[in-house]
Amino acid sequence: MNKTELVNTIAEKTGITKIITKNITDAFIKTVIESLKQGEKVTLVGFGTFSVVERNPRNGVNPRTGEKIYIPGKKVAKFKISAELSNL
Repeated sequence: MNKTELVNTIAEKTGITKIITKNITDAFIKTVIESLKQGEKVTLVGFGTFSVVERNPRNGVNPRTGEKIYIPGKKVAKFKISAELSNL
């Protein structure tokens, strides 16, 4: 399911127009992104938790050339599903 299909499905189930549903969906996504940028967790009970984790720098190998390369550390978004969702 892509974003358009999600918006269409939510609009059908709620009776809200697609434009309003798209605006709500966009606001939700922006809010989650802003919270993660501030280092906050976003927990949706029964669905899961979005968080940010720090990846350590490491050495790697370029698979094309075999050359050793340095991979710097970075922050990445992580999603952990809830117990309810994991029992599908």
